[in-house]
Amino acid sequence: MIQLLNIYKGYPLHSTEVPVLKDISLTIEKGEFVSIMGPSGSGKSTLMNIIGLLDRINSGIYKLNNQDVSFSTDYELAWFRNRYIGFVFQQFQLLPRLSALANVELPLIYAGEKKRVRLEKAHAALEKVGLAERKTHYPNQLSGGQKQRVAIARAIVHQPEVILADEPTGSLDSKTGEQIMELLTLLNKEGKTIILITHEKEIANFAFRQIHVRDGEVVEDRRKNSL
Repeated sequence: MIQLLNIYKGYPLHSTEVPVLKDISLTIEKGEFVSIMGPSGSGKSTLMNIIGLLDRINSGIYKLNNQDVSFSTDYELAWFRNRYIGFVFQQFQLLPRLSALANVELPLIYAGEKKRVRLEKAHAALEKVGLAERKTHYPNQLSGGQKQRVAIARAIVHQPEVILADEPTGSLDSKTGEQIMELLTLLNKEGKTIILITHEKEIANFAFRQIHVRDGEVVEDRRKNSL
C-alpha cells in the first residue's frame, strides 16, 4: 500500500541544509493500523506530511498503491490525495461559516461530484459517525468531540483507502479522545488503513503497530504481539 525507500528530506537554512528525515524506509500494508511516535522535532510530522503528499521528498522513492509518486506534479499529487487519502487534524480544520454537512461535502466538490450525490454521501458519512442529526449545525455549535467526528466524516466521505490522523485527540478530554479512537478502530476493522501521529502512549496503544522516530530516523518498529 505505502512503500518508502531511502527517503531523505531536508530544509535550507542560510547556506546549508538541515536534514529532517534521514534514509527512512518503511512499508505499510493495506488495512494496517499504525501509530507514529516521537518527541518534538523528531521528524514525525514531516514524515506524516510526506506520506500524505503534502510535502515533497529530496531523494528516495515513495510508492502509493504500487504507483511511484516520488516526484509527481502538483496536479498529480492533488489527484492522488483526493483518490487515496483522508485527513484528520488536531484542530479539526472545519470552515466556521459552513454547516457540518457542507464541511463534509467539501472533498466531493473538489472531486467534481454532482450536488445530489454530494449531499447523499455527506449525509451517509455523518450518519456513520453518529452525527446525522447535527448536520445543519455550525462548528461553533458543536462540542470538541462532535467537531472531530465531523472531521472524520469529511475524511471518509470520498472513500479513501488511507486515513491520516495527526494528533486527533490532542484537543479533547480523555473520555472523548477514547471515543474518537474507538471510531478510528472501527474504521480500521472495516478495512481502512489508519496512520496515526501521536505523542500519547495510551492513544498509540490503539494501533496494532508502533513506529518510533527520533532525529529523523526510525529507531523502533514493533507490532502489538511484540509490545
